[in-house]
Amino acid sequence: MKKFIETIKNIWKIEDLRSRILYTLGILLVYRLGTHVVLPGIDPTKLANLQQPTGNILDLLNLFTGGAFARASIFGLGIMPYISASIVVQLLGIAVPYFQRLQREGESGRRKINQITRYLTVAILIPQGLSYVTSLRYQLPPDAFFGNFSRIAAMIILTAGTMFIMWLGERITDKGIGNGISLIIMIGIIARMPQSLGLEFMSRLEQQGGGLVAFIVEILFLFIVFMGTILLVQGTRRIPVQYAKRIVGNKQYGGVRQYIPLKVNAAGVMPIIFAQALMFIPITVAGFAKGDAASGFAAAFSNITGFWYNFVNAMLIILFTYFYTAITINPTQMAEDMKKNGGFIPGVKPGRKTADFLDTIMSRITLPGSIFLAFVAIMPAFAMMAGVSSSFAQFYGGTSLLIMVGVILDTLQQIESHLLMRHYDGLMKSGARIKGRMGSAAAI
Repeated sequence: MKKFIETIKNIWKIEDLRSRILYTLGILLVYRLGTHVVLPGIDPTKLANLQQPTGNILDLLNLFTGGAFARASIFGLGIMPYISASIVVQLLGIAVPYFQRLQREGESGRRKINQITRYLTVAILIPQGLSYVTSLRYQLPPDAFFGNFSRIAAMIILTAGTMFIMWLGERITDKGIGNGISLIIMIGIIARMPQSLGLEFMSRLEQQGGGLVAFIVEILFLFIVFMGTILLVQGTRRIPVQYAKRIVGNKQYGGVRQYIPLKVNAAGVMPIIFAQALMFIPITVAGFAKGDAASGFAAAFSNITGFWYNFVNAMLIILFTYFYTAITINPTQMAEDMKKNGGFIPGVKPGRKTADFLDTIMSRITLPGSIFLAFVAIMPAFAMMAGVSSSFAQFYGGTSLLIMVGVILDTLQQIESHLLMRHYDGLMKSGARIKGRMGSAAAI
């Protein structure tokens, strides 16, 4: 505890770090206040039905928006449309020469890509906003709407709300601490945790809830899941690299052994986001259907405890893990850079043999990583089957858990960097350094 208090004091002593943290907290407060502002023309007292757990994929979307989805807030669509647009643009940068050229143009190309991403976000927001407003019409009673409630006006407000969230995220990235978009998603997830934890505690104290022992077992299992997720995010396979010895004048260069840290989960949370973006399609289509028309195929893929939803979701995550790892890790480029710098892997010839060796290693470690990632993604379904409430079960795995772990590690890594630059101790008592999600990738 003494070490923790001393670290807090050191953080507060650094003026730049203190101002960045306070600025970030202020922006996050603005976002949280906006999630409670209901769309104009809707009676807030009639939204109780939307706030009840539904046990399907809409609960997950509501989790990412910090409850704004169920409140019919101006931030009801959250930041996910921007994430979807960013993914599409990133994929275009792999397949389309125009986007590849923009990626090589430096700052001007980055600004152009950001502009295209914003336009694509608006294009995604229009059908999603219309589907959301249409769904409100059928879920809420007629007296919940007053005045001249217009679907077009509500769609415009939802679009503006998401664009405003984007702006808030960019401000955090520029003047705050951590990645703004990731922090906004994380704060929306964490905001629901105290309420979900309290409801789960009260439900366990009921006559048939299992009592305090069952609640303690749940918390212990949740702790184990958190530890396993941290191991997944931080796990690496270190490949030894020997650099040739060079003598320039009277100085010796090289002749040392270093390591290439290949991450077990090099794709991060992206495969789950890819998979869930596809799994949201049936819900988007069903939002345009009237009454009970959303049945059959759409209903089967809306039930997050159902077999087909979890099976297809797991298969998509495994496939996307291999796909995203293949496009982010280039063994050929790594082998060429290693050869140019006079490095080689002991027992492996430089050049093509090194590239094949790295590719084989990546394929071997990606398989267990992808299976573990798929298991983490469907863990909430198993938790609900074990009797955990749907709202609290979302913290047992899935994108929410990976985002929380990854964002917290990234933010702590930035805070620790500020401390080390001012010659203060790091955050770890043992002296070890915190590694964020991108630490190993940047090293490669």
